[in-house]
Amino acid sequence: MELARRPWPWPWLWLWLWLALGPRPGPAGGHPQPCGVPGGSVRLGALLPRAPAARARVRAALARAALVPRPPRNLSLELVAAAPPARDPASLARGLCRALAAPGVAALLAFPEARPELLQLHFLAAAAGTPVLSVLRREARAPLGDPNPFHLQLDWASPLETLLDVLVAVLHAHASDAVSLALCRVRDPGGLVALWTARAGRAPELVLDLSRPDAGDAGLQARLAPLGTSPSGAAPAPTAVLLGCPLARARRVLQAAPPGPRWLLGTPLSAEALPTEGLPPGLLALGEVARPPLEAAVHDAVELVARALSSAARAEPERGLLSTSGNCHDPQPAGPESPGRLLARFLANTSFEGRTGPVWVSGSSQVHVSRRFRVWSLRRDPLGAPAWATVGSWRAGRLEPEPGGAAAQPPPSPGARARPKLRVVTLVEHPFVFAREPDEDGQCPAGQLCLAPGTNDSAALDALFAALANSSAPRALRKCCYGYCIDLLERLAEDTPFDFELYIVGDGKYGALRDGRWTGLVGDLLAGRAHMAVTSFSINSARSQVLDFSSPFFSTSLGIMVRARDTASPIGAFTWPLHWSMWLGVFAALHLTALFLTLYEWRSPYGLTPRGRNRATVFSYSSALNLCYAILFGRTVSSKTPKCPTGRLLMNLWAIFCLLVLSSYTANLAAVMVGDKTFLELSGIHDPKLHHPSQGFRVGTVWESSAEAYIKKSFPDLHAHMRRHSAPTTPRGVAMLTSDPPKLNAFIMDKSLLDYEVSIDADCKLLTVGKPFAMEGYGIGLPQNSPLTSNLSEFISRYKSSGFIDLLHDKWYKMVPCGKRVLAVTETLQVGIYHFSGLFVLLCLGLGSAVLSSLGEHVFYRLVLPRIRRGNKLQYWLHTSQRIHRALNTEPPEGQEEPEPRAEERQDTPAAPAGPGSWTRARRATAKERRVRFLLEPTVAAAAPDGPVWLCSNGRLPAAPPSGPPRPGELEELRQRIEDARERLRQALVRRGQLLAQLGDEPRDPPPLHAGSEAPEAAR
Repeated sequence: MELARRPWPWPWLWLWLWLALGPRPGPAGGHPQPCGVPGGSVRLGALLPRAPAARARVRAALARAALVPRPPRNLSLELVAAAPPARDPASLARGLCRALAAPGVAALLAFPEARPELLQLHFLAAAAGTPVLSVLRREARAPLGDPNPFHLQLDWASPLETLLDVLVAVLHAHASDAVSLALCRVRDPGGLVALWTARAGRAPELVLDLSRPDAGDAGLQARLAPLGTSPSGAAPAPTAVLLGCPLARARRVLQAAPPGPRWLLGTPLSAEALPTEGLPPGLLALGEVARPPLEAAVHDAVELVARALSSAARAEPERGLLSTSGNCHDPQPAGPESPGRLLARFLANTSFEGRTGPVWVSGSSQVHVSRRFRVWSLRRDPLGAPAWATVGSWRAGRLEPEPGGAAAQPPPSPGARARPKLRVVTLVEHPFVFAREPDEDGQCPAGQLCLAPGTNDSAALDALFAALANSSAPRALRKCCYGYCIDLLERLAEDTPFDFELYIVGDGKYGALRDGRWTGLVGDLLAGRAHMAVTSFSINSARSQVLDFSSPFFSTSLGIMVRARDTASPIGAFTWPLHWSMWLGVFAALHLTALFLTLYEWRSPYGLTPRGRNRATVFSYSSALNLCYAILFGRTVSSKTPKCPTGRLLMNLWAIFCLLVLSSYTANLAAVMVGDKTFLELSGIHDPKLHHPSQGFRVGTVWESSAEAYIKKSFPDLHAHMRRHSAPTTPRGVAMLTSDPPKLNAFIMDKSLLDYEVSIDADCKLLTVGKPFAMEGYGIGLPQNSPLTSNLSEFISRYKSSGFIDLLHDKWYKMVPCGKRVLAVTETLQVGIYHFSGLFVLLCLGLGSAVLSSLGEHVFYRLVLPRIRRGNKLQYWLHTSQRIHRALNTEPPEGQEEPEPRAEERQDTPAAPAGPGSWTRARRATAKERRVRFLLEPTVAAAAPDGPVWLCSNGRLPAAPPSGPPRPGELEELRQRIEDARERLRQALVRRGQLLAQLGDEPRDPPPLHAGSEAPEAAR
C-alpha cells in the first residue's frame, strides 16, 4: 500500500526533459514532423512493458483490440509501438517524443512499470498536449494532487480509493465509525490519513506507524498498547484497521495486539491465502474476486480511446480525427482548442460497458472499471475448528450482506440502550437442535452454551442461570446446542436485536394438556419460565389457543416410516429365481429328453449301438442322463454323444432350452438379490393395516407431540391401539423400529424429522411410505400478546425472500438418500452364504447319497447280480447300463462262434473284390463281423488246430520251448509273458474288426495260431 515517495527532484527532471526535448534536427531534412491528416485510420502509440513475456502478452491484446471495426466512418486503429533503447529518463523521453511525433498519432497507451516512468508520462503528456492513457498497478500510482487532463490512469489492480471505499462500507455496516489505523508499509501516512478522512467523513481516533523495526514481541506489544483498554475502562476505538502489512507481519501484529478492538485486515487477500491458525475469532478480511485479466483491461483502454475519437468525430467532423497539432519540439499554439485537448475532453466524458464491466472516468483523469470484493469473517464451524465465512460482497459502491452470514456487531458504546435478555427454551430434535458435551473448559467453540436442568422449577432455573453467569454451574448440566433452529435464533438475535440464554426443556416433551395443566414447552411458556420456544415446534389449533406463534419458518406434514423386512434367506433361497413348477418342468423335461435320446439312438441304423456302429461302447439311458445333466449345468466332462442325426438334433434343442433357462435364472437371481430388502407397503394414514391391525402389528409415535394430537383427534381407535407402543422422543421411536427384533412395524411422526433419519441411516433400512397427511408448519412459540411476535414474523418473512431459510435447509439437510447413494466398494451387492445355504445342504445330502449309492452297488453286486445271472430272464441290459450287461454276459452269446485270433494284422489284409458278386459277399462279411464283444477274458479253444503255426512276424519258426529243471522265478516270468500276449491279442482283434468294417470285404482265413491254444495250458 504505497501512496507517494519523498518529493521528486523536480530540477533534475526538467533538466532531463530539456536534454530530451531540446532543439535538434527533425526526422526529415532538419524540419519538424508536420501535422498529418489521417483518413479512416487513426494511429495509437503504445509504450510496451520491458519484460518479454509481458510485452508479448500486451502486444497480442493490442492487436486483437485494434482489429475490431468501430463506427463512424469504419474507424480503424493502427498501433505504433514505442521501443526506447533504455528506460533512463532521457532515452525514455526521446522514444516517447518520437512516437508522439509520428503522423496521425492521436493518443498514447502506456504500461509504466515504476513510479519514475509514470511521472515522466505525466509531464510529457502535458508538454506535448497529447492524451496518454496509462494502464498500471497500484504500486505505480502517481502522487495525489491536481489531475492532469492529458494523462489518464486505469488501474488494473484495485486503486487505493476503491479499497478505502470498501473498508469504510464494511465499517459502516457494522456501525463502527470510531476507527484506529495501524500502518505497516505506507510511504505517505499523512496522505493516507487525509484520504481516509475524506472517504469516511471522520478522522481516525488513533494512527499507529508500525513500519519501523520492532525490538521483539515485547516491543511490538508496547507499540500496540494504546489500542487496548485504558484504566478508565474505555478503548480509543472499538475497531482497528491494519493497512499495508504482509500476511506474516499481520499475524505477528494480531498475536501481539491487546484485547479490546475488533480487527479488520485492510490488505486484500485471496480466499486461498486466508490463514485460519493464529488469528483471533471475529477477524474481518476482504479480497478482490473475479479480477479481470490484463487482456480485458487492454481491450477496454483501446475501446475508451476509440469511443472518445468517435464522439469527437461526430461533434466536430473537421477536427475529430486529427492528430495533435504540434510535436515535442514546438510549444502548443494559442488560439482555438487543440485536437489533443478536444480528445482529452471527450475521454473524460466517456463511459461504456466493457469487458471488465462498467467503465467510466472521474476527475478528468481517473479511469474506473468494475470491482468486486468479498468480505470474510473468521468463525468456528460446528466442530469447533476455525473457518472463514463469507459475510458480504461489495460491488458498484454497495455492500450487500451475505444471506446468513452477517457478522456479530461490536458491543454498544457506553450510554446506549442495553439489549433485552431473553430466556429461550428448546427441545433436542435432529436436525433442528443438537446437543453435545462442551470442551474441557466448559465452553462451546461452536454453537450456543445451554443448560440441561432436567427440571421445570422456576427457582431452580434462576439459580442455575445465576451460577452459569458466575461460571459455577455444574459441568454435567452444561451442553452445547447447535442446529437449524440455533442458527435461526442467532440470526434473529442479531437483527432484532436481543441477547438470550438457552436451556433444554426439563421433561423433554413438546407439550400437551394433562389433568388441566400443560406440560413440556407449552407449560414453560405459560408459566413464564421462558420467553420463547425455538425448536421443531408445530403450530396446531390447541396450542394456538394458549400461545402466540411467529410465521412458520418450516413447512412439513406427518409421515409414516417403516424398516426393511428381515428377509432371512431360507434353505431354498437359491431356488427363488424360478417357480417350483418351473423347476419341476425342467427336471421332467430332462429325463424325458434322455429317454427319447436313447430310443432314437437304438432305433437308428447309425446309432452307437451293437447294430449300428462297431464300437467298444454303446449309448445307453445312463449315458443320455449324463449328457443331459452336463448340458443343463454347463459341465465340461467327458460324455458319450448320440451318433444318429435325430439324436443330435434333439441334443441341440435341449442345449438351446438349457441356455434360455440358465439366462432367465441368472437375471432373476440378480433381481431377487436386489429386492432382498423389501419394505412394508402402506398407502397412507387410511391404510387398513393401520386401522385394522393384525396380530403382532405395532405402530407408534411420540408422546404429547403434534402427531399424537392429530391421531387422537382424527382416529381415536388407532390412537388407543398405538398409545402403548409410542416413544418419548423421535430417536427412541426410530431405535424401536430398527431394533432386532423390531419393537415397531411403523412409526408416525413429522415428515421433516423422518426424512432426516432416513438420510442418515447408514444401513438403508428405513423408508418413508404412503402419502403425506396433516400439513403443518414450525414456528417460534411465545406467550400471548408478546411484543416480539410481529418483529420475529417480519424477519422470518425477510429470511424466506432473501434465501436464508433455503441456506439453512441445504446446510442441515445436505444428506444423500439411500435411493441416490453411490455404492462404495464395500456396499456393492454381494451374495452371502445365507442366500445359498440350501446349496450347501444339497451338497451334503449328495455326499450322503453317494455313500448310500456305494452301499447299493455292493448289495447289487453280491446279492442281486448272482440271482439274475442264475436265472434266464433280464440278461440283456445293454440299452440301460453297459456295466451291468458286461457283468451278466461274461461268455459269448449262445450260437455265436468265437472269431479266430490273428497273430499279426499285417497278414490280415484282404484282397480286392474280384467279380460282380464280391460286393454281396463283402456285405455279408460285414454283417457277420459287426458285433461288439463284451468279454471280460476271451476264451481260447483248448484243442490246437492243424496246420502250420505262425508265431513270428519275421517268418522264422518259433524257438523250441525251454526244457530242463525249473529256474527260480521262471513260473512268474512265464505268467507275465502270457498276460502280455493275451493283451496284444485282444488289441489285434479290435483292430481287425475296425479294418474289416472299413474295407467291407470277406477276410481270408489265416492259419490258426498255436500260441492261442497253448496259452491256457501254459497258464494252467
